[in-house]
Amino acid sequence: MSTTTMGITAAPDLGEVLPPRKQRGKIGMFIYRHPTIFVGGLLLFIILCIGVFAPLLFTTDPTALAPARRTRAPNAQYWFGTDMLGRDVYSRVLYGTRISLIVGFSVAVVASVVGMFIGLTSGFIRQVDAIVMRVMDGLQSIPGILLAIALMALTRASVENVIVAIAVTQVPPVSRLVRSVVLSLREQPYVEAAVAAGTRMPVIIIKHILPNTLAPVSVQATFICASAMLTEATLSFIGAGTPPIIPSWGNIMAEGRALWQVKPYIVFFPAAFLSVTVLAVNLLGDGLRDALDPRLAKRI
Repeated sequence: MSTTTMGITAAPDLGEVLPPRKQRGKIGMFIYRHPTIFVGGLLLFIILCIGVFAPLLFTTDPTALAPARRTRAPNAQYWFGTDMLGRDVYSRVLYGTRISLIVGFSVAVVASVVGMFIGLTSGFIRQVDAIVMRVMDGLQSIPGILLAIALMALTRASVENVIVAIAVTQVPPVSRLVRSVVLSLREQPYVEAAVAAGTRMPVIIIKHILPNTLAPVSVQATFICASAMLTEATLSFIGAGTPPIIPSWGNIMAEGRALWQVKPYIVFFPAAFLSVTVLAVNLLGDGLRDALDPRLAKRI
């Protein structure tokens, strides 16, 4: 407590002014330091819940045809209206969430794992590096969407083939990122000491190199996820993606583009959901980059 001596009031202790650090709470401190992670993660969690619990959110069969109820504007019964075949747009948009999330997450995982393996191998084996990196350069020289269209033209339309086609276009950036990290790490003293001590190469990679590549690859994976969702929607929009019978956001927009000027809601709602989902993933990636990079991390 403050005391008074000869008419002078002593300054109160800091403990009386500032609450103890522990009272702020770990969750509140995390949100304060990384607001983009919180906002992006919250939006992505909501989108994920929408996709998982779509059957419980007052939806109907997204493929059920009802020509008598076609092209109805949004109302109390059909919240997002109906399309030209009488299908409920609300149900189709909510079920389409599953396709975008499955494609985005799957492409991010496949491209990250394959790209990490290629990058680790190229970074340590110079003979392999000269060949593999030229292949990666060749793949990167082709626009990703064109390469995905070409790969889809060689196969039948399915969600699995879309994942593979998009993942092929996303492997080169990951492999080059991991290779650059490996090239800088293999010159570090602790790696050279491990080599001098006779440690086997696989042990060095798993114990010393791999852990240091996880942070940048995790950040890159979030942007790959967002890019994969956009690419899947683009492929479906032009008819080269998932089969038309599957309610994906790209297919819904492709079917509604002919009526865009008179029935814009058919395109607007799936486009809005796609934009919010991509924004959430990008916010999460930006927050992870700031949190994992010590040069950009906020210090308080």
